[in-house]
Amino acid sequence: MSTLRRLRYAAKPLGWRALHTIGIDRSVPVPVAFVIENADWAIRWVGEHVCAEVEKLRPGTAAVTLHPECQVDRVVHFGSQYMWLAWGGTMSGSNRFVTSFFHGKPEDGPEVARHIDQFLASVPRLSRIVASASIVEQRLLSWGVPRGKVVRIPIGVDTNLFRPPTPDERRAARIKLGIPDGAAAIGSFQKDGVGWGDGMEPKLIKGPDVFLAAIERLAKERQVFVVLTGPARGYVKAGLERLGIPFAHTYAADHAALVACYHALDLYFVTSREEGGPMGLMESMASGVSVVSTAVGMAPDLVDDGVTGALVESEDVTAIAWRALELLALPEGGAALHRAARDKVMVADWAVVGRAHLELAYKPLL
Repeated sequence: MSTLRRLRYAAKPLGWRALHTIGIDRSVPVPVAFVIENADWAIRWVGEHVCAEVEKLRPGTAAVTLHPECQVDRVVHFGSQYMWLAWGGTMSGSNRFVTSFFHGKPEDGPEVARHIDQFLASVPRLSRIVASASIVEQRLLSWGVPRGKVVRIPIGVDTNLFRPPTPDERRAARIKLGIPDGAAAIGSFQKDGVGWGDGMEPKLIKGPDVFLAAIERLAKERQVFVVLTGPARGYVKAGLERLGIPFAHTYAADHAALVACYHALDLYFVTSREEGGPMGLMESMASGVSVVSTAVGMAPDLVDDGVTGALVESEDVTAIAWRALELLALPEGGAALHRAARDKVMVADWAVVGRAHLELAYKPLL
């Protein structure tokens, strides 16, 4: 399904319950409309959290919407650059347009290169572009996007919800997932299959092949158990079965249900070739889980190598495995690193991120 068709298919009204839970009365017009997708994943979560935080600071200012075509005389913030390209060209010029730009570069393939060309041609109609990572911010500037239009605001994390577990919480989480005593539990919660089906076709930009190779290397040195969540994980599951590596795949009932999954982990792997966040990076750091990440997305902004996690080059399978062994061998289970990581990730707490959206992206346009 094309991006445009998928977005239009997803554009179904959210019920009152969904809007009410983030403190927004949809019957009252607001000056900022944040366009989300009707799918339970990052774009929707970001929009809901940002609007909730803006509403705390300035009630009656921001609301999520699935209907950008209805917006007139407002600041309209698109949750991704793909959504902006799908809808922006048909909308009233009375609006001021903002879009988030999470990731993408011409080297990622012809389709992405065409998308970026189209995006750059649309920049004159945009008032602000929100980049979550310094990598993407510098990329946009190098492509000629005016400095005054680009703001860097991280993807957020609920640091009250995602927190280190108590010993009892950790024990219960591991028992529930069937993790053997002494096994190093490695987490991967990112969707890395193409589409929303079984995910047997890998989405290589997310590095599922790198993940499997790193797990295979690590398993030669340590007993490991892999914890997976999310849809379209068939490629990774089939690979783990082929390698004879035990795993659990659980579908969290909602975003909050992921907390217990993090509580069971010893390490979290980000093996992507390109990222905007990912949210798993921030959630792990907030939850007291050591992270081994490729130098993508927000990882270089948050991971001080050896202090708040481990940072490796993309596709370096050997480095991922060996840095994992180093983190697993830290004294006191890596408690000092976990404290430093949580302190570092507080810059991405939703309260900070929401205020930044209001001050840097919305207020100048209202």
